[in-house]
Amino acid sequence: MLSESSVLSRFEALRSEATPLVGRDEELDLLLRRWRHAKSGDGRVVLLSGEPGIGKSRVTAELSRQIESEPHTQLRYFCSPYHQDSALHPFIVQLVRAAGFARGDTAEQKLGKFRGLLAPGARGDDEIELLAELLSLPNSAADLNLSPQRKRERLFEALLHQLEALAGRRPVLMIFEDAHWIDPPTRELLDLIFDRVSRLPVLLVVTFRPEFQHAWSDQPQVTTMALNRLGGRDGAALVERVAGNAALSREIVDEIVERADGVPLFVEELTKAVLDSSGRDGPVNAVLAASAIPASLHASLIARLDRLGPSAKEVAQIGALIGREFGYELVELVAQRPAAELRLALDRLAKAELLFCRGVPPQSSYLFKHALVRDAADSTLLRGARRTWHRQIAETIETEFPEMIETQPEILALHYAKAGEGMKAASYWLDAGRRAAQRSANIEAIAHLKNGIEVLQSSPETPERDRQEVALQLGLGPALQVTRGWSAPGIEDVYRRAQRLCEQLGDERERFHASWGLWLFRASDGAWEAAGELVDDLIRAAERLDDPGLRLQAHHAGWATSTNIGEHSAALEHVRRGLALHDPKLHSAHALVYGGHDPKVCAKGQGALSLWLLGYPDQAAQSAAEAVTLGETLSHHPSLAHALYWAALVHQLRRDLQPVYEYAERLRALGTEHKLALYTAIGGIMHGWALCYQGQPGAGLHELSGGVAAYAALKVKLYLAHFTAVLSEAYHRAGKVELEMATMENALSLFDTAERWCHSGILQLRGEILMASTSDHWGDGENCFHEALEIARRQAAKSPELRAATSLARLWGEQGWRDEARDLLAPVYGWFTEGFDTADLKDAKALLDALA
Repeated sequence: MLSESSVLSRFEALRSEATPLVGRDEELDLLLRRWRHAKSGDGRVVLLSGEPGIGKSRVTAELSRQIESEPHTQLRYFCSPYHQDSALHPFIVQLVRAAGFARGDTAEQKLGKFRGLLAPGARGDDEIELLAELLSLPNSAADLNLSPQRKRERLFEALLHQLEALAGRRPVLMIFEDAHWIDPPTRELLDLIFDRVSRLPVLLVVTFRPEFQHAWSDQPQVTTMALNRLGGRDGAALVERVAGNAALSREIVDEIVERADGVPLFVEELTKAVLDSSGRDGPVNAVLAASAIPASLHASLIARLDRLGPSAKEVAQIGALIGREFGYELVELVAQRPAAELRLALDRLAKAELLFCRGVPPQSSYLFKHALVRDAADSTLLRGARRTWHRQIAETIETEFPEMIETQPEILALHYAKAGEGMKAASYWLDAGRRAAQRSANIEAIAHLKNGIEVLQSSPETPERDRQEVALQLGLGPALQVTRGWSAPGIEDVYRRAQRLCEQLGDERERFHASWGLWLFRASDGAWEAAGELVDDLIRAAERLDDPGLRLQAHHAGWATSTNIGEHSAALEHVRRGLALHDPKLHSAHALVYGGHDPKVCAKGQGALSLWLLGYPDQAAQSAAEAVTLGETLSHHPSLAHALYWAALVHQLRRDLQPVYEYAERLRALGTEHKLALYTAIGGIMHGWALCYQGQPGAGLHELSGGVAAYAALKVKLYLAHFTAVLSEAYHRAGKVELEMATMENALSLFDTAERWCHSGILQLRGEILMASTSDHWGDGENCFHEALEIARRQAAKSPELRAATSLARLWGEQGWRDEARDLLAPVYGWFTEGFDTADLKDAKALLDALA
């Protein structure tokens, strides 16, 4: 995160000199005042917004120029429309540039340069390893054995430490441009930088277009500043500054100002168009000049490109297809022009101030003066030529810059898509999606995979094309499920489409994957009959294919289905068989295909629930802890979230307040950070429940009810009945009678489609609520206890049976039937061999003692 120079680079100097700054005295004065505050250690942030061409970058360049004589470090970051789904792209590019990587450097040479760059600010080798991993350089980050959440935190900390180290030596001017194109992880890191800057001698300036939505304005260290269009007097002054020695009549100046409508870039370009059409020296013919004023900025830029000649125009077109910024080496290989001709063309573009150049060829790089200039150059290409050049760019990157295949497959995908090469584009989108999913960047993964599916729509229907789409759909399904919920709208369509394609291809293995995803959708929707049929189909298919990994996943579906239909012993048998088949080396990638979480994590977590239900609360807690421990070792955020979910649920059933609070707090934070909506909602439910039991009913009920509402909004029916009953229980403890009854009836109504494992517990709770009301409801309450007891016995669910027996025995004892109460409860309590320190067994023991 180090500066390329402590003073203005040549690139910034050219940028400052290229366009006169007119009408921005107040804005610049405000920035300079904020800089003086920042230098004293009172860090500041300025949010600079404005429409395209209004001069945001020009203002920041002028700020840089005015403080160039002061000791400071400058950092500049650029977001790009090509990289909105590329995690931390602005920081990666800045680090690469600061390290000074050269074409031809080996991985070891790059690593050596990178270590030298980072060493002064790094707090130990671990941070360097994490940053090396970010740049896909050789590293040992995996040896740190960090959970995904902690690795992300440590990576962000490492980048922040680099900023702190720079600020510790001298003040820092940090400019972050075009935030309207920011990628999600960069936005998260920028949130942290906003907070950290307030305690450092740093001025952070963030530029963006007005439509960009953010929540930064309310922070005390933040100043917002919107650049408005220039007034008529300032517009005329800018025309005269650009014209220089050329004498423009008042008529021409007024016409330019009127057409430009106060946009500085338009003023500048229209003026240059007039000068270019008439000659820059001496007076300009008014009639000729007036007719030469283009009607639009776009027309002006195209006219200027045309006047530079065909060679310069073509180079600009190629550069525009590469992106806002491009390197000499790539454009040289793509253009295939003699070096002298290419350099002359680039010099002309730079002299015309359409490009800014940094460095000396062949190590130079070029930046279009504005995104609108790049757009204009791009628009002049006919469709056939555009496709040809995009194909040439992609093929050149493949052969000459192979490291980009691994680090930026989405860029190759983009070029092949625009070249009309749908199959190649889809292949790279798939690589990009898988790479993002492996880093738990699921939002980016979804975007890449959807792009791949979309680009295939125009490809001929062939088996190869269908196989490519199957891979994309099967990658998209889990990413959608972990971010939006297992039965969110659109997920069924993804798996149905994959299933149909597999049937056409006769590919039973991939059809298994699609059927498994469809099973998860059905299960989470509460359609247990259909889910059970899919489990049978999965087991048969796995046996036919004789594949241990597929058998593992068939049992994965089996243990979840069996638990939720109340067959808990069968569920544990599925868990036992699945764990026997699991091989971490062979099955580490299963989380990317099957439900978005690791199968062993799920086996330990779901097994924990089954163990509690069957009457083994201590073994349940141990299994849940093992799930969390395993989740912490995997580089996969959703798998850790899944483990935390099971642990919070099992301890909530055990009524262990502190573990529930701690697990839920972690789950809520992890879900929020990584936009895992399902787990965020569950974390809120469990955290709210714990607060209610810890004597904070107001805050607890607010969070708990909000979590249940968020969970229901995801259209997931799995566990919704239990969570709704948890909310009813909290209302009961808070004395909110009407809400508790209405919520309980809602929980019971969900059993038309919901899981059966919690049916006994909900009826027992309903009985307690009825018994706490008027005596008119005591008979209904007793009936609930009887029904809960019957269901628990039918399921061999000892823990729910103990609760129901305790409630019924307490009622009988109060009615004077002490012997019957003791005879009911004693054998159930006597069955248990563990868990005697849990609340349920303590309550039962205390009641038995009272009945003795």
